Amino acid sequence: MDLYRILAASSLGMQAQRSRMTVVTSNLVNAETTRTPEGGPYKRRDVIFQTMPLEDPAGFTSMTVGFTERPSGLVAVEVAGVRESAKAPKKIYDPSHPDADAEGYVAYPDINVMEEMADLMSAVRSYEANLAVFNATKGLVRKLLDIGRQ
Repeated sequence: MDLYRILAASSLGMQAQRSRMTVVTSNLVNAETTRTPEGGPYKRRDVIFQTMPLEDPAGFTSMTVGFTERPSGLVAVEVAGVRESAKAPKKIYDPSHPDADAEGYVAYPDINVMEEMADLMSAVRSYEANLAVFNATKGLVRKLLDIGRQ
């Protein structure tokens, strides 16, 4: 397998997980936000991932014909978009709150902090796994270059 494709795949994985961490952090920060510029409470957001074909960076595989196997169908991950939750906000009775409606209920985002923390931990672990693959591959490339110098 082409080492540069491994570097590209793990790099794209880290970028996707960083986007996921940013969105989850935004959800956590806005868990109590009852008023947004669009009106109403903050809406929980989710990152949507999709696969993408992993191209040969800089045509490296074509330069090494006969030296490496030619893998086909390699894919990486990328962020396809961010979607807002369609769930209705939580209504909590608090007539003294400035955003209370006529009946005294305040609309809060439907965000489960524990679920968001679990999602954040999952994103961090996925990022760390991609980083470990990237660093291991980088070490292999360095060793190959050292062998080539001798």
